[in-house]
Amino acid sequence: MRRSEHEITDRAKIDAIIRGCQVCRLGLADGGEPYVVPLCFGYDGSALYFHCAAAGRKLDMLRTNSRVCFEFDVVGGIRPGGPGVRLGHCLPKRHRSRQGAVPEWPTEKRRGLQLIMAQYSDGQEFSFPDEAVNRTTLIKVAIESIAGKEA
Repeated sequence: MRRSEHEITDRAKIDAIIRGCQVCRLGLADGGEPYVVPLCFGYDGSALYFHCAAAGRKLDMLRTNSRVCFEFDVVGGIRPGGPGVRLGHCLPKRHRSRQGAVPEWPTEKRRGLQLIMAQYSDGQEFSFPDEAVNRTTLIKVAIESIAGKEA
């Protein structure tokens, strides 16, 4: 990071920022072309979880190249600062992941779905009918590294 004084290295702070986010942008590769898609997500501190259709572009790209990246941001509004304005306040932004995988095990799918729901609720437990779990496709991204930047 060019301006290391803005880097967030405290993992607890990064985790808190992520838990406060509503959208994760997942970056994939379609051959030599980048592809970024905003998604609802779940997070457990070591992996991200996304649900998607049983067939489609994201899954096709993952099966060809499982290396992905992701980005979150927290919009903090515009604030005065020096000669102009500065946007935002915190954004975990530099990261790598080892792989994106498509778990098929019902227990892992249920856990991933619970994490997704927890991201958008007060942490309550949800139940998922077997037929819904069976027809849901879940993507799990194991996090290899993550860092943040504070503007």
